[in-house]
Amino acid sequence: MEPDSSNLEEKRKELGRTDEPLEDELVEEFDNTVTEGAERLTRTWRALAITGLFGGIDVGVGILAYLAVKEATGSDLLAGAAFGFGLLALQLAHSELFTENFLVPIYAVVSRHSTWLQLGRFWTVTLLTNLLGGWLFTWFVVAGFPQFHDTLEKSARQYLEGGLTLESAALALLAGSTITLGTRMAQGSGSEVVHTFIALIDGLLVVGLGMLHGALNSAIIFGAMHAGADISYTDWLLWMLWVIPLNMVGGLVVITLPRLVRTLELIKKERAEQNRRHAEDGRVV
Repeated sequence: MEPDSSNLEEKRKELGRTDEPLEDELVEEFDNTVTEGAERLTRTWRALAITGLFGGIDVGVGILAYLAVKEATGSDLLAGAAFGFGLLALQLAHSELFTENFLVPIYAVVSRHSTWLQLGRFWTVTLLTNLLGGWLFTWFVVAGFPQFHDTLEKSARQYLEGGLTLESAALALLAGSTITLGTRMAQGSGSEVVHTFIALIDGLLVVGLGMLHGALNSAIIFGAMHAGADISYTDWLLWMLWVIPLNMVGGLVVITLPRLVRTLELIKKERAEQNRRHAEDGRVV
């Protein structure tokens, strides 16, 4: 016999700490995610630009670690894990990375704590300032460590060569989904040890395996350009035009959409509560 869904829901309410039809951990994580997403989307222009800029700088620090380990060991996987230091810096410094924003802010928007316009502003400013921060920091890396020039150029050409193919599209999609999954995992834990482990694994997978990530790879490409590689900004821009959308598909469709479906009951309840509050505010006015 098919289980009675209403009985299952009542049983879960009896066992849990809340009256919600989902596990307590999901309810708590949902509330935290919506709150954090709304706070991030309502930042001032100045705060948004600075957090995005430092996101690009943190990525640059990760690239410096990547280059040092790559030069010393020749191992892509070890160098990728070293790059995870930059991702850890992003988390601990509360900076913003474009592809980390495919989960948390979406919850704020679908729950009607923020608007799609605010999300568009958030994504646009974060991406542009990530790129600027990476461009600036890699200029100093190139100036200070000329021994890394060849490694930078080789890595940049690996990202750019071949253009859009089934393989490169899959690598871009996987990069977006992997970084977003890391964000999802970090939301479920308050432990800095766990966050460190997640950052190292993300670096190993995304950078160590040569996935295509718009913001992270762009900093390496900029570094190669600073070092004198025969790569133009047109080459980089044409590459970005297909990598960024595929990063977004990986993060939004592969990871975020199923998560939204999983917590649909909580989203509906939160939307109803926001509608009620807006109606009351209208009556007060």
